[in-house]
Amino acid sequence: MSTTQPAQFLTYRLGDEMFAVGVAQVREVLELAPITKVPTAPAYMRGVVNVRGNAIPVVDLRTKFGLPPAVDTLHTRIIVLELTLDGESCVIGGIADSVHEVIELDPSQTTPPPTIAMRWRSEFIRGMGRRGEQFIIILDIDAVFSADELTAVAAAT
Repeated sequence: MSTTQPAQFLTYRLGDEMFAVGVAQVREVLELAPITKVPTAPAYMRGVVNVRGNAIPVVDLRTKFGLPPAVDTLHTRIIVLELTLDGESCVIGGIADSVHEVIELDPSQTTPPPTIAMRWRSEFIRGMGRRGEQFIIILDIDAVFSADELTAVAAAT
């Protein structure tokens, strides 16, 4: 991450890991709502959810990142994200185990992702943040979903 200004991020948890995504890409955070399954959708896609009359595709972020499945809880949330792919804007929901807070990280609190011994694909990671003793994986959410994947998701809805 190369910036000289503090940036704001929404933090959320998947398993034991804390993740963050830039607040500029977050439209809203929803309680878990009924999700309609979509036949022929990719395995990581849970289905679609109705958000004020619009069908929003919902992706299970745990499955997308190769984590074992987890049972939904009272803390499970859908993070509605706006992505830009191939110059076009699209909206997608991501299921997180829990959503925590909006934080501001100063550039001195972030470092580039490590190049070795990373559990996560480095092209998905903008950097590593640190608050106290806790590391926060800052995702490049646009890189997490390729244009081909989102086309498949859109076609399934």
